[in-house]
Amino acid sequence: MTQDGQFSTEAGPFTAAERVSATLASLTDALFDARTSRQPAAALTALRDATHPAADALFNLPLAPNGPVHTAVDRLGTVVTAGTTRPGTGAALTPSATGALLARYGAAGTVRGTAAGSAGEITAGLFELPVNGEPADPKLRPAFAAPLAALAAGRQTRQPVELPTGAGAEVRLVVPPGFHALTAPDGPPGVSARTVRTGPVDGVPAGPGVAPATGAAAAALTAHLAETAEELFSGTGTAERRDFALIAAALADTVTSSGAFYAGLGAFHLDGRPSDATLVVSLARHPLPITGLATELATVRRHAEVWTVLLPAGPAAVLVEARSVPVPGPLAADGGRRWAVTSVVEAFVPLPDGASVLCVQLTTAQPQDWELYTDVFAELLKSVQFGWDGVPATPLVPAGPAPAPAPTVAVPAPPAAPTPAPTEAAVPAPAAPPVPPPTVPVPVPAPQEDATPVRIPPADFNPFAPVADPTPAQPILVPDEAAVPPAPPKGTPVAVPPPDFDPFGILGTPAAEPAAPEPLKGTPVMVPPPDFDPFGIMGTPAAEPLPAAAPQQPAAAPATDPFGTVTAADRPSDPFGTTVPAPPGAPPTVPASAPGPAKGTPVMVPPPDFNPFAPQPDDAPAPPPPAAPEQSPFG
Repeated sequence: MTQDGQFSTEAGPFTAAERVSATLASLTDALFDARTSRQPAAALTALRDATHPAADALFNLPLAPNGPVHTAVDRLGTVVTAGTTRPGTGAALTPSATGALLARYGAAGTVRGTAAGSAGEITAGLFELPVNGEPADPKLRPAFAAPLAALAAGRQTRQPVELPTGAGAEVRLVVPPGFHALTAPDGPPGVSARTVRTGPVDGVPAGPGVAPATGAAAAALTAHLAETAEELFSGTGTAERRDFALIAAALADTVTSSGAFYAGLGAFHLDGRPSDATLVVSLARHPLPITGLATELATVRRHAEVWTVLLPAGPAAVLVEARSVPVPGPLAADGGRRWAVTSVVEAFVPLPDGASVLCVQLTTAQPQDWELYTDVFAELLKSVQFGWDGVPATPLVPAGPAPAPAPTVAVPAPPAAPTPAPTEAAVPAPAAPPVPPPTVPVPVPAPQEDATPVRIPPADFNPFAPVADPTPAQPILVPDEAAVPPAPPKGTPVAVPPPDFDPFGILGTPAAEPAAPEPLKGTPVMVPPPDFDPFGIMGTPAAEPLPAAAPQQPAAAPATDPFGTVTAADRPSDPFGTTVPAPPGAPPTVPASAPGPAKGTPVMVPPPDFNPFAPQPDDAPAPPPPAAPEQSPFG
């Protein structure tokens, strides 16, 4: 790819095919003029409404079983097929094809863009080809037309056609009529079955350095390019046909090495004006899925618009951008180098083998015809069909620097066998000292760079599995005495209370006798007796004290009188502060008892049947008049 002069490793496989697309756009701008034979633009859509019997089953057509090939099918178009398991022999065709074309058209005259006397050395470099496209001004980017946007709608996809084992992945599609292919119908050498004859074929020399299959492929390409030149330049002289055929033949090896199996030019007339387009279809190996490729394109192609769409063959990424293409001076009519701006739509469709991608590119220099060509391009993508043998392709491994071989310790070689006496011209070698028996070279590991060691767990490691007890089959490894001492405990020490610890003491259960007296923990809390009455509103007699038989129960507390009926000397405590002086001579209501040892702050708890709002009984004696003004029980 050509954005910013370079592309990442993931997108690099498509760079060569994009170079072919830019080169074809440069050829149409330089070689097509008013004398070029053109077809009506309606030919691109003439067969769309007709239904061909094989339109939905391209793999049922009797095409070459080992192509890429392209064959014209009546009422359908040109069916193009390519496979991943037959790349061809890679033999060069340009020298043989150009020589045969020069013999066909004659060597009289100078070929366009070449110096006089260089007709026998036709190469792509003479025409400053191939060329690279560059990103154009973002303002010139064409719109993502409605036919392309319609591809993003949901649709049902086809399953790949089942192919026999060993056939790999194969793709077929339909190119509409009107395009002239620069690639031979039978493809390069070694990709299709063709008749191979010995001796010269159609002017192609058969020398000791030319294989019969290469000569047959060069002969087929020569005949096809001559026929294409006759179609495009039927209204011109022989020189224009020869120049076009020679330039196309000079690019044959460039097209083949790029992975393109179809490269075509379209010359049309629309509304009385000329219109040109190019089409390139190629296969490439790519390691990323379609989502990763679409993300890569959107990141690197900052001036392009990238969509992910869904074709009948599966998901695809479609890119739209404007490119500037150089037109070399040797090809231009005036001999001056210039630039042409083209609108480009490019689609990437992954094949089912998981490692191959179909790339389809269409360009035009007429932005006013963009809607027409995008409609044709969308229909071409809908015709894509895949076949697969069900065997995933080998994943791509990025090429890296080869590891340096480990150095070995030099070991003297054993003594050589005795040799005959040297001749006069030979210089006798000094006697060699006794040599020890040979040893096996010991590899010395290369020094490692400073790095942090990382311990990698095994494949079946489960960090959440419970730790199993060791068994005789899994002995415990006891470290030796020289082992590192254990590290000090981490964290804050926490004291755990005993099982019989009762922090509240509500039940009053006696605690177990400790082995030794321990200091009390926390703040002591006094629990009131069950018959405690802090209000004394009803004047109900206090509950009977607990039996004296209980040695651990303290004596019952005297009834309280918060409203001042008990003197302060007779009352052990007054939690609410309501005790008042008693009249002289008043006996205490409850004999005083010796309280137990006090722990903490006394808390008086009322009995469960206490009712502070119940009415006072009639037969209850009236309480004596208070000696002081009555106070609130709550202070």
